[in-house]
Amino acid sequence: MRSIQKGLLASFLLFGLVAVPVVGGASMSGATTAKATAGFPLRIKAANGTFTFKSRPSAIVSLSPTTTEMIYAIGAGSQVKAVDSYSNYPTKAPITKLSGYTPNVEAIAKYKPDLVVVSSDTAGFNKQMAALKIPVIYEPAAATLNQAYKEYSNLGLATGHVAQAKSEVNKIKNTISHIVSSTPRAPKGTTYYYELDPTYYSVTTQTFVGQLFALLGLKSIADSATGIAASGGYPQLSAEFILKANPTYIFLADTICCKASAASVSKRSGWSALSAVKNGRVIGLSDDIASRWGPRITILLQDIANALEGKKVSATS
Repeated sequence: MRSIQKGLLASFLLFGLVAVPVVGGASMSGATTAKATAGFPLRIKAANGTFTFKSRPSAIVSLSPTTTEMIYAIGAGSQVKAVDSYSNYPTKAPITKLSGYTPNVEAIAKYKPDLVVVSSDTAGFNKQMAALKIPVIYEPAAATLNQAYKEYSNLGLATGHVAQAKSEVNKIKNTISHIVSSTPRAPKGTTYYYELDPTYYSVTTQTFVGQLFALLGLKSIADSATGIAASGGYPQLSAEFILKANPTYIFLADTICCKASAASVSKRSGWSALSAVKNGRVIGLSDDIASRWGPRITILLQDIANALEGKKVSATS
């Protein structure tokens, strides 16, 4: 599994259960002053005190690919100074060599940011930035759609784009509702294997991605795997387990990193006998879209819907 897949999987495993924003390295209490609704200056109460945004941030550094997409989606892209090396969407984002998994405080400080957004607190990074009086908002991998929507609200508040954030959430909700209502629900018992990498890491129905599949009536074969609790909902399956489960569909979220395809899957020992392979139901997905919880989740859901109806998906195998 290449480094980006390892990082994304680690982010899912470590931060997929809680969505608690952090400013200056401390958990937000959830309470904001009346000024927060009126604009700036904006005060946010954190566990270690109150941090004040004197004005709308104009030099944002995003160290999370998903957050980068969210920031641009709510109209705050012009305020972005730099993003991490994996923030490859939208293409106009100023990509750098900055790492979101092993962030370099000095390298980030050179951009003179007035707001840094991360999806993990690596080696006390948030506290280090707080010492430099650089605010850090922590937005971990969402475990549910509601948590993802909350992150839009947090970013809208912090960047001065509250109305745009609300509009983006409504657009996503409406698109999801349309896809679900216009797609025939999968027959009972329809299952899938979702491949995160060639070592057979997968997702259960309880994960963020799994919940999207469930909206269309699909159930993950990983739900019956052992050690699910310890894996955080992302267990590593075995080839034997997958062959025995004989999923109706196979979705490959490792087409970019690992060149997985319907052709390569069919060449795996014993896999040509799988129902999904024989019936042409091995679906290639874009790794990036399939691993983020931002605005392109509607593309992922539409790809799943298209697969159920035998239509072309945005990233084919």
